[in-house]
Amino acid sequence: MTENAQTPSAPNSELPTQYAPAEVEGKLYERWVERGYFTADPASEKPPYTIVIPPPNVTGSLHLGHAFQHTLMDALTRRKRMQGYEALWLPGMDHAGIATQNKVEQQLAEEGKSRHDLGREEFVERVWQWKEEYGGKILGQMRRLGDGVDWSRERFTMDEGLSKAVQTIFKKLYDDELIYRAERIINWCPRCLTAISDIEVEYQEDAGELVSIKYGEGEDTLVVATTRAETMLGDTAIAVHPDDERYKHLVGKLIKLPLTDRSIPVVADTHVDPEFGTGCVKVTPAHDPNDFAIGQRHGLPNMTIMDEHGVITVHGPFLGLDRFEARSAVVGALREQGRIVAEKRPYLHSVGHCSRCRTTIEPRLSLQWWVKVETLAKAAGDAVRDGRVAIHPQEMEKRYFDWVDNLNDWCISRQLWWGHRIPVWYGPDGEVVCVGPDDEVPTGEGWTQDTDVLDTWFSSGLWPFSTLGWPQKTPDLAKFYSTDVLVTGHDIIFFWVARMMMFGLYAMDGEVPFKTIALTGLVRDERGKKMSKSFGNVVDPLDWMDKYGSDAVRFTLAKGANPGTDVPIGEDWVQASRNFANKIWNATRFALMNGATVEGELPAPEEMSATDRWILSRLNKTVSQVDSYYEDFQFSKLSEALYHFAWDEVFDWYVELSKTTFFAGGEGAKVSGRVLGEVLDTTLRLLHPVVPFVTETLWTTLTGGESLVVAEWPKDSGFRDDAAEAEIENLQAVVTEVRRFRADQGLQPGQKVPARLDLAGTPLAAHEAAIRQLLRLQPEGDSFSATATLPVAGATVALDLSGTIDVAAERKRLSKDLAAAEKEKQQAEAKLANEAFIAKAPDNVVDKIKGRLAKAEADIARLTAQLDALPAA
Repeated sequence: MTENAQTPSAPNSELPTQYAPAEVEGKLYERWVERGYFTADPASEKPPYTIVIPPPNVTGSLHLGHAFQHTLMDALTRRKRMQGYEALWLPGMDHAGIATQNKVEQQLAEEGKSRHDLGREEFVERVWQWKEEYGGKILGQMRRLGDGVDWSRERFTMDEGLSKAVQTIFKKLYDDELIYRAERIINWCPRCLTAISDIEVEYQEDAGELVSIKYGEGEDTLVVATTRAETMLGDTAIAVHPDDERYKHLVGKLIKLPLTDRSIPVVADTHVDPEFGTGCVKVTPAHDPNDFAIGQRHGLPNMTIMDEHGVITVHGPFLGLDRFEARSAVVGALREQGRIVAEKRPYLHSVGHCSRCRTTIEPRLSLQWWVKVETLAKAAGDAVRDGRVAIHPQEMEKRYFDWVDNLNDWCISRQLWWGHRIPVWYGPDGEVVCVGPDDEVPTGEGWTQDTDVLDTWFSSGLWPFSTLGWPQKTPDLAKFYSTDVLVTGHDIIFFWVARMMMFGLYAMDGEVPFKTIALTGLVRDERGKKMSKSFGNVVDPLDWMDKYGSDAVRFTLAKGANPGTDVPIGEDWVQASRNFANKIWNATRFALMNGATVEGELPAPEEMSATDRWILSRLNKTVSQVDSYYEDFQFSKLSEALYHFAWDEVFDWYVELSKTTFFAGGEGAKVSGRVLGEVLDTTLRLLHPVVPFVTETLWTTLTGGESLVVAEWPKDSGFRDDAAEAEIENLQAVVTEVRRFRADQGLQPGQKVPARLDLAGTPLAAHEAAIRQLLRLQPEGDSFSATATLPVAGATVALDLSGTIDVAAERKRLSKDLAAAEKEKQQAEAKLANEAFIAKAPDNVVDKIKGRLAKAEADIARLTAQLDALPAA
């Protein structure tokens, strides 16, 4: 528990009867921003705590995945700020090279123009105009969610400072011979007209065709199978395994390539699997990465047969055909020549598609820029292995190591106009000059700059340090680097996390970019299905915010956030979270109307009732539990703990138990009012990082404090009262058992029943008034006749149910249930007594049967007691 962090003004006990999020959230957020609560000070003596936001695309809008991760990041930074850290949550956007260029090109197409009509310089200017007019929609939506980011430090991957950082690290890598230019097979998108990285290729099962083709003549005949028949036009060899006896006599010979006037060699290469298919592989070095490697080993020529649009460029009958048209035409021509041995359609196989536009990727030989990753990737792996960087959950480490330990060189050039242009100039006599940000650009006739731009992930890989001012030695960089936590989805551990690790360690002399990587799952619908427009299950979080409030959306997302696992979410769950916000509001409103206060010192324990001591003991345990969950990124568990403590223990039990004290007035009411104020104060502080709006409104009303954003985070005072907890647990057992009995008898919750309570000699005697109020029990009258007696927790409750139930029908129902429970018990005992079964059954199966037995025994005891409590027929 915590003393108030600010000197409070007079509390205001007036609250509207209902909580209206729309009337509260926008005004509160702007007040927080205007007061500078989220603005971090590098000159502060407070310890730093830093999170950089995974930069959303400038073209994007807030989806549930963003809302999910932003809720977690906001909760972490809000809590650390309350704990006394100089907390910086840095926002910004990514320039999204391909996506943004596509947006503007679509806009130009509507005007009947292309980017080539404008030229590069004018087109780039047009993109900047689009960005200013349409880009950054998500930033306003982040405000709606309540993101406590430092807007004064908002960055953009194409702004001046970050562009300088990109040019600086390119030059450094180039000078260290870690960047080079080479002709290799890349993933080419014929729609976007650019290379894309391996991790931007999405594979799916497509229904294609598998065609087996006969090459050569007579004894020199080989059969190969392919799903891309058109690529045979670029074959420069047939490969077989060197130990395959079937084809050893053909190795080194030339065989006729069908449909062409060329002959190609048969080569022996260990890449070929002699057990797969015919054991023969056609080799097209310019259009397949494995074939390219074979070609390199055997000195084969590279024959490019398509242009950048996927159109055939080889002279002959297929010239000018699209690749898919050419596929059908080539198969038709081969069929006419009798060279088709077998055809299979449909043939399901994995095919790569551009993650941006879904176009089928074409492997293509191309001259591109590459990062040599071997030493960089090793450093990124070592940082996790030696403990400098922790991955949560730990089981995700294997996926990370599988990636960084087997990383291929990274193609970083893209054939776009929007992005960081590669800072390399070519001279008229073959000169190549890489230019840093402070270098003079070569001038004179014949000098030209490379036309490609850098992969978007190149600039975002610098995000943790470039946003803090690198390469300059800024106060921000000195204070806030290394960052503390990276919160991101496990799906981009390859796209982004590994890039940042490599570049951060390289640029910052071995200092890690973040100390912890907290990986989240993906948000799915309530049935666990991936959200997709094609499935019709995509949800706009703003719609839910409008309907239920931002706190409800945030709490629902946090409540589902188990580390590394996917998060199902449905509207019913958001509605339940809205109900929780309403419960907090109504309970606090009741408390304020009945004297809850934070003024004055908390009374000594001996001045408190057992109920007061119980709730304070439970409160401190909850503070400790929530802190533990935060440190382990267990957002689901901490949300559940807060939900059950607030709803069940504070609102449903403590507030209800205290009503008799409040109604009685006097010194006891004053003590309970101060305790209730303390409990609400602390509970609202604990809830604030996850549900900031409703808690801020209630807390400032309760305490008169300035703002929860800058209030002190609660501390566990160490106060425990096990005796009080046991006493109230017994009270709860009595109330719960009698309520269950009433429900079993079909009594309405509000129906009053005469009762005699035998509590003498137990601590529960002090709670008789509260027990009677909670259970709607009237005092026994002169005509009282006990028809049911319930012994529980050392007490006895006798009830007079005369005329309220059909005793014969109730006895029949309970007897039937008892017989079923006894049968279940016998079956469970028989299985557990079977030694052969126990020896073979898995532990979880045995545990399940033991659980069934325990439940059956409990049911038997309960039903027997209920039958005994019924009056004689």
